[in-house]
Order: sequence, then C-alpha cells, then structure tokens
Amino acid sequence: MRLGEVVVDVTPLRAGRDFRLLFATQAISMLGTHLTSVAAGLQVYALTGSSVQVGLMSLSLGLSLLVGLIAGGVLADRVDRRRIVLVTRAATAVVITGLAVNAALPDPRVWFVFVAAVLAGGTAGLGGPALMAATPALVAPGQLAAAGALMTLTAQLGAMAGPSLAGVIAAGPGIALCFAIDALIYVVGLALLAPLPRLAPGGGGEPQHPLKAMGEGLRFLRGNQVVAGLLLIDVCAVVFAMPYALFPELGTEHFGGGPSTVGLLYTAPAVGSFFGALTSGWTGRIHHTGRALIGAVALWGVAITCFGLSPGLWTALVFLALAGLGDTVSEILRRALLQHYTPDRLQGRVGSLWLAQATAGPSVGNVEAGLVARGLGSAAGAAAVGGVICLAGVAAVALALPGLRRATLQGPPADDKRTAPAERSPAAD
Repeated sequence: MRLGEVVVDVTPLRAGRDFRLLFATQAISMLGTHLTSVAAGLQVYALTGSSVQVGLMSLSLGLSLLVGLIAGGVLADRVDRRRIVLVTRAATAVVITGLAVNAALPDPRVWFVFVAAVLAGGTAGLGGPALMAATPALVAPGQLAAAGALMTLTAQLGAMAGPSLAGVIAAGPGIALCFAIDALIYVVGLALLAPLPRLAPGGGGEPQHPLKAMGEGLRFLRGNQVVAGLLLIDVCAVVFAMPYALFPELGTEHFGGGPSTVGLLYTAPAVGSFFGALTSGWTGRIHHTGRALIGAVALWGVAITCFGLSPGLWTALVFLALAGLGDTVSEILRRALLQHYTPDRLQGRVGSLWLAQATAGPSVGNVEAGLVARGLGSAAGAAAVGGVICLAGVAAVALALPGLRRATLQGPPADDKRTAPAERSPAAD
C-alpha cells in the first residue's frame, strides 16, 4: 500500500467548495468549543470554590444537549437543514457573547453561567443532527469515510490545542477573552456557512407528528442490522471499557505519580486518535468495512485490557495510544456506514440517536468504571475487566448481526434517489 493511500484522504476538500466551507467551520468551531468549555469550568470554580458546582454545570449542559438532540433529529428531517444550522449557530453566538459580558463584569453571576449552559446545550443539540446530515449532501457517497476522517481530525486538533490555549488565555488576559473568541468564531462560522445551498431533507420533509416521526426512526433502527449494529458495538466500548474516570486514581496511586502523570494518561489516547485520523486514507478504499469496524472496536478492548494489566507508566501510555487509534478508526467507519446505510429522509433522526449515544455513553461508562473499581478495590483491575467485557460484547454483536459483518461502503447508498452533491439542491436564497 502506497503512502498516499494511508495518509488522510483530502479528496472531499478538493472536490467541492461546500464541503470545504463546512470543514473550515468545524475546524475553528472545535477550537472555540474547548475554549468555552474550559473557561466555563474555571469560572464556576472561581466563583463557588466547588467541584460539585462545576459538575452540575456540565450536567446541565449535557441534559439540555440530549433534549436538543432528540428534538433536532425530528426537525432536521422536516426543515431545510442549512437554515437550522444557521439559526442555531446564531443563537449560540448570542449566548456565548452573554458569557463574555458576564465574565467581564466586576461581579460575574454564577447563575448566568448555568442558564447559558442550558441554552447553549439546547441550541447545539437542535443544530447537531442537521449539521451531521449535511455531510452526505455535500460529498459523493464514495467519499463519506474520507469526509468523516477529516471531521474527526478537526475534533482531535481542537481537543489538543483548545484546553491548553484556554488555560494560557485565562491565566493572562482573562476568562472573558476565551468566551469572546468563541463568540467571534461562531460569527465567522455563520459567514462561512451562509453560501451553502439549501439542504432540504429527502422525501420533501413531510409533516409528521413528532412522536410518529421518532417512532419511524426507531423502527428503521430495529429493522436494519447494520445501523443497529453500529450503535450496539459502540455501547460495548464506551459503556464497558471507558477508563477516563480511573485516570486520577491510576496516575497517583497505581503509577505513583502526580498531576503530570494523570495529564499524560488523558493525553495518550488523544495522540493515538490524532495519528489514527492522519493515517485514515485506507478507510474509504477497503471492501470489508464492517469487518474493519469490528476489528477497530476489538483493538480498543484489547488495548484497554492491556492498559489495566500494565506494570509501568510508559507501557500503559502505549496501550492508551493504541486504544485512541482504534477509537478514531471506529468513529470514522461508524459515521460513514451510518450515513451510507441511512436514507436521506431519516438522516436527522438516526444521526440524533448516534449523537445522543456519543454524548451519554461515555458518561455512563465512566460511572460504571468507578463502581467496578470500588467493588474490586482496584482501578487497574476495573480497566482490565472492562476491556474483556468489551471484547465479549463485540464478539456477540458480530455473531448476532451478520449484516454488520457484511457491511461495505462500496455498494450503492441506502437512498437511491441521492444525486451528485452539486445537483442536490438549488442555490441558497
């Protein structure tokens, strides 16, 4: 395999202006999101001196995000998706501007941060499914994996650069500047997304009662082995083998380090994920996509098991990096298969389920890991056990759903009415 077939495939960026605009918006937005996330946590802690309050603020954000995703999935299959994205991002820009103003006051109000967290989470949830459903409309079916890899790359860059930059800004000019930069990023994003064409949902977006519309999405999920398998196999990884809540205990007690050691544990998966995204060029070219996905999730389970059994820090970091690589490959393939096997008229609702699971799953997994660690009396043991359970779950899903094993990106997409990206819709008003 040539080097050009391994490195991240940038064909979607070369092929169309519209996807370039979406990619650029996501790239800067991921940076801004981490700026605001870190700044909000720092501000709540500075105002209250309580980590519990920081956790409650994050919980408020998460719950409103989940509610927004459910509603946003139905909305994205009924209304012009471009309009949804523009309106929700404009609303979020106003909320973030409010956070900047509040932080600049002589006496910032902590209640406003909580209100802003609820509003920002709700608007992000409403717009998330429409934004995700935009990708299949802007790239050719054969470029879904490459487009997903590029989007994953923006997320990893933001995750690596955003928190550090937020810390530097907060320690210098102040927290208010973090919020102000993010608000400006949203405004720039609006300017980038405004030229996109109208993105009407497939089937014309016929009006349905919201509950009936959600029921249609769930029926499709139950009847499609590939899409159901994508969600189930991810549960095996994020619920049963999510080690992040164990890092503080492992870093300080098991490996005998301090905060810097804990930081290395959190950083290692991100490094592996970034490498996985950079070397993802092969993901859109293989025929047995489903088998590759199963292998990637199994790699996560094996790596987490070995991490829990690691006798030393550096060995543990290597296995965490391998876990991050497997996780990124899994995310790229899952996103591409989900969009490939879901008809356009259901992209919003099915995408919202995927995003809701991605939001709630790791939180459940971290709680589960903490409880298992308490029961076993060993955080390392909990990680190892979680990895083994993940592998057992992956094997069960692969055996029970042969459609997932046979899944491929090389066949025709689920919606045979899809047209070329440039022909999909008329120019925006």
